[in-house]
Amino acid sequence: MKESIKHTMESIWQYHPDEPLFYTGLAFWIAFTAFLGIYALVYRQKAIRNGYLLLISWFIYYQMNGAFLLLLAFSCAVNYGFGLWIHAQSRKRFVLAVAVGFNLLVLAYFKYTYFFIEHANALFQTNWEVFNWVGWLINRAVGSVVDEQSILLPIGISFYTFQAISYLVDVYRGDSKVVRNPLDFSFYLSFFPQLVAGPIVRASSFIPQLYQKFRLKKEEFSHALFLITKGLFKKMVIADFLALNLIDRIFEAPMAYSGFENLLALYAYSIQIYGDFSGYTDIAIGLALILGFKIPVNFNAPYQATSLTDFWHRWHISLSLWLRDYLYIPLGGNRKGKGRMVVNILITMVLGGLWHGANLRFIIWGAIHGLGLVVEKLIRKAFVHRASPRRWKKLIAVFFTFQVVSLAWLFFRARDYSAVQQFWYQLRFHFWPENISMGWESYRMVLGIFVFGLVLIWVPNRYKEKLRGAFISLPVWGQLPLVLLVLLLIAFVAQANLQPFIYFRF
Repeated sequence: MKESIKHTMESIWQYHPDEPLFYTGLAFWIAFTAFLGIYALVYRQKAIRNGYLLLISWFIYYQMNGAFLLLLAFSCAVNYGFGLWIHAQSRKRFVLAVAVGFNLLVLAYFKYTYFFIEHANALFQTNWEVFNWVGWLINRAVGSVVDEQSILLPIGISFYTFQAISYLVDVYRGDSKVVRNPLDFSFYLSFFPQLVAGPIVRASSFIPQLYQKFRLKKEEFSHALFLITKGLFKKMVIADFLALNLIDRIFEAPMAYSGFENLLALYAYSIQIYGDFSGYTDIAIGLALILGFKIPVNFNAPYQATSLTDFWHRWHISLSLWLRDYLYIPLGGNRKGKGRMVVNILITMVLGGLWHGANLRFIIWGAIHGLGLVVEKLIRKAFVHRASPRRWKKLIAVFFTFQVVSLAWLFFRARDYSAVQQFWYQLRFHFWPENISMGWESYRMVLGIFVFGLVLIWVPNRYKEKLRGAFISLPVWGQLPLVLLVLLLIAFVAQANLQPFIYFRF
């Protein structure tokens, strides 16, 4: 017991690559409680509060990602300078192009170098190898802390890079004021609750909060407690359990399982990725709220969508809005004719897929959604003047949309394209196991969690809101036993090894 406590305390203050400081670990919550104790002494003084939270954000990021904290600090410094440059220059468009290009170049180096080198070697029959020049420079500056023979993907780089780009574009457009205090800008780009997996926060909505007095009503604290508890439950009881006991093993070897089991794993992955990603967002919003900051909702019952268009209004909302405002509309949106609209949608969704990872599978995933959105756009006019569909038609639309989204997840989750082919082969030729009763006894718990997950994603929002409202209305002495009960359930179901959030790899 003493060794376990000692190990937990060491994991808080010392960086361990194999045991990062995740929100799902006890070490994080011990550290967060300690941070809150000091925060209670400084939260009334805005400048000290913001500086303290910046240091805490950088400390937590270091505990998650080690030396890549230097890259985050570099991004803060460079984009702070770019913002001032854009604001001061008359040739703003040129400066913006340089700033955005630089950010995309850094992102491409860490995220897409292997992708580009692999395809360049295949195209030109060359044998180029990857060398980590950035790691080489870091090692010369601060010692041997980075592997020079490989390029690792820093956690959260896609999110804070897109957040920086949104700030630069908004300063250029005049939608956001330039931030003149470098610490304030660094805090905006580094705020730890949503730093590594979003939501992508706009400067126009977040920066003004830096200068407001701290406010936290009892209802807001109760809401935060509800969100954090719900997020941990969705991540650790539903998402992680399904991943470790069903999804991972089947996607690792699709040919070893029947087509039915493959299909079950695919539907389970739809539940896993929602529980995992929305669980992170719930925790992030709750943590930010406790600290006195509000960040936007990122999910709104996406699997209750009646179309792909509706799905993207509900799923990863901050990314959807980013792609719309900083890519689709600048490309021309739907203002330059039907043909151009089709091209713009496909470009936006394919690049949205590529944002998730340097692999052809993500491009296919984005293209599937892009083609679906195009088809919906083209046929929508035929239904504009019709009355609202009846309830049973909405249910059919929800069911059909869920099938399309789930089948697209296959390309998102499969380890490579051969695994996709194996999935379809088993689905077509070996749908049922030879002995349908063989092994199903071991799936009993998994199927129970799976069915519960289906209920969770399809229960009407009004019932969820009633549950949230009922919890918030309880006195603290009534809330704590419920939270402890959920935490005990999490502890009972949780796996021994912490499972990283899916979107940490993007």
